[in-house]
Amino acid sequence: MPTNKIIIFNPKSANGKHRIPNSILQVGAAVHGKYEYVFVDGNLEKNPWETIENYLKSGDYKYFGSTVMPGPQLRQAIPFTKKIKELFPETVTVWGGYFAANQYKVSLESGVVDYVINGPGDVAFPSLIEALENNEKEKIFLIKNLIYKNDKGEIVKTAVEALLDQDTLPKFPYEYLNSFYPVKNYLAKTFMGNKTLSYHSSMGCPFSCSFCAVVPIYNAKWKGMSATRIYEDVKYFKDKYNIDAVEFHDNNFFTSKKRVLEFSELIMNDGISYWGEGRIDTINMYSDDELKLMRKAGCKMIFLGAETGNDAVLKQMNKGGTQTGQMIKDFVLRMKNADIIPELSFVLGMPAKTEKEVYEQILWDINFIKEIKEINPNAEIIIYLFSPVPTEGSDLYKQILDAGFSFPKHLENWISPSWENFDLRKNPLTPWLKPYMIDTIKNFETVLNGYYPTVSDFRVRGFKRTVLTTVASWRYKTGVYNYPYEIKALHKLWKYRQPEIEGFYSE
Repeated sequence: MPTNKIIIFNPKSANGKHRIPNSILQVGAAVHGKYEYVFVDGNLEKNPWETIENYLKSGDYKYFGSTVMPGPQLRQAIPFTKKIKELFPETVTVWGGYFAANQYKVSLESGVVDYVINGPGDVAFPSLIEALENNEKEKIFLIKNLIYKNDKGEIVKTAVEALLDQDTLPKFPYEYLNSFYPVKNYLAKTFMGNKTLSYHSSMGCPFSCSFCAVVPIYNAKWKGMSATRIYEDVKYFKDKYNIDAVEFHDNNFFTSKKRVLEFSELIMNDGISYWGEGRIDTINMYSDDELKLMRKAGCKMIFLGAETGNDAVLKQMNKGGTQTGQMIKDFVLRMKNADIIPELSFVLGMPAKTEKEVYEQILWDINFIKEIKEINPNAEIIIYLFSPVPTEGSDLYKQILDAGFSFPKHLENWISPSWENFDLRKNPLTPWLKPYMIDTIKNFETVLNGYYPTVSDFRVRGFKRTVLTTVASWRYKTGVYNYPYEIKALHKLWKYRQPEIEGFYSE
């Protein structure tokens, strides 16, 4: 029996219906046909640790690879990896994902993580396995996109690999995944459709916003699959599983207008709705006819980083591009005319020179959000509290350090409730954001979600929606946001789902 098999683990990320695990599928595709491996999805396993332990007890498995995103996934990734090192110390542990890449120092210093994949692992992961299998450790330094500790205990960060032509990458092993977990169980009913596929068609983003976790990894680079390649996979799921919706979880799906329009033409007659993430100043360059073409093809909603309506703060964020507060207003009107829902995220609580300036900016953006709702009531609003990311070298990062902020020095501290909420951008732990400011933001958010319930939670319709809107009406119109207990009670009663934390409601 081979003793070099690989466990590829997807830690649990949410309590609701779960999307297809593209991150571990990509890793599986990289080693498929080269090494034997198994998938373990923490979202669908009743006891994922028991499953992992049983594999390791067999003596056949030498490598444990885990995708590690900030937030809930750490709850399984950290203790499980620690247990593996305690019980099966010869196992080689490899982490990938945004948390591992951005927090590589605390990961490697923990003593439980051997290697970190810094960005795409399509070449890095199988190359690492090959070097270790052939006992050629001297070659590891030549493997790009890798971070590890050398024999002297020094952290080594290898060269960054140029993004690959996405069309040349192997197809995801969907059939192999199906042998572990029925793929049909990942196709959720959402407000988009009855069977919604989660898909990833590109890598990176061509911008360098200083508050974004993608920036340190991709350094303003982007590469996408061709429209034809995307359509091949979508058509496969249409023919085999009869999907009627796709969520594109790319960091910036709409970067290439040519690609988006070609894809829209390809799926025009397939009865498939789609959702993706993009930038306002990028999509604003699409003509009205092109937006209408996308809508006709099934583009139902677009997630967009509005961040703030204040041009000075946009500059502080290093948002780049041409976005302005006025552009946001003009754009949401264009989206209204095209019948595409703009899902706008705002980041409140940026650092400033004085406490007064921080609070005034929060109040300013609250009023700006209300202006957006007047222009386009269907615009969805997502509110995040500013949570720093380690984009070392940026002016914003220097402001953060000067204000007294620091990340945890020990890996276990990241699974405390406060730091998990930090990763979800719900508790920033930033010294300049005072409790009364957080209360102001959260109370306004509660009132906003009462007066304008999200369309993505299809349980809140008809009577429920009318009651919520009526109850929240006087608060929204008068600006009295303090202690909105009556709205919170209704949200709790109906288990209102916040898309900024849990994604779309799904069944």
